[in-house]
Amino acid sequence: MDAIKTHKLTKYYGKARGILDLDLTVEEGEFFGFIGPNGAGKSTTIRTLLGLISPSEGSAQIFGKDIIKDKKEILGFTGYLPSETQFYPGMKVKDVLKLSADLRRIDCMDEANELCARLKLDTAKKISELSLGNRKKAAIACALQHKPKLLILDEPTSGLDPLMQREFFTILKERSQMGATIFLSSHVLSEIQRNCTRAAIIREGRMIACDSVESLSRTSAKRVIIHGNVALDGLDGVRGRKDTDGTVSFLYSGDMDRLLKTLADGEVLDLSIAEPDLEEIFMHYYEKDGEKI
Repeated sequence: MDAIKTHKLTKYYGKARGILDLDLTVEEGEFFGFIGPNGAGKSTTIRTLLGLISPSEGSAQIFGKDIIKDKKEILGFTGYLPSETQFYPGMKVKDVLKLSADLRRIDCMDEANELCARLKLDTAKKISELSLGNRKKAAIACALQHKPKLLILDEPTSGLDPLMQREFFTILKERSQMGATIFLSSHVLSEIQRNCTRAAIIREGRMIACDSVESLSRTSAKRVIIHGNVALDGLDGVRGRKDTDGTVSFLYSGDMDRLLKTLADGEVLDLSIAEPDLEEIFMHYYEKDGEKI
């Protein structure tokens, strides 16, 4: 069964664009990435899927349930982590967790305690006493403590230090192995590349690519870094060239033999030719209107 399926899902804020004609399918059990910079439409997509805002056009289903008619049922089996969280500042963390569990009519105490221990979150402190990172930990515990079969996470690692980020993704991988579907929205491309099996790229409200992370990263272009003095003018296939203090870096998709002959005519002190990472591929989609290298 599809965990998430949208058809021409569209949201306008007055005349302003939110998302346009979004056709997206996430299979049950997937660890799915949703990539785009701020303002691309990631949060609008998520809020529409959860029924927090109403679509202007199109439709969507979560595990076969309509996002409008079956909103209450969908929220019952979903864990949602917004990019920014707000809690009652005077409440203690343990009381916030209990309130969240009580609203679902579920006893989550054991799972909440385990999550807080792993995230090193002091549940006796008031929300107003917490740092940004610790407030994010409280939000993570609220989203995960009822063991939802669908996790929708919007920029989940902002505010977490590197060690907590690693522990957070360890927890997510454990949930994924247990069968949970994870929808991870992020502009941190390394998070997507390390953890997701498939991903979609969104630009200005439109989905411009959707494939396995491996396929999205696969390209005929190479990342070339040259230390020395080489004349590259007139060499076809050079993109995104950057020159800094005797170092030239660029993506190259032209004839490799011609590149090597050009390098042989210059003064090369050091040379690196490697596969580009997902971040470079992502920037290519944005700079080239969605056309692959």
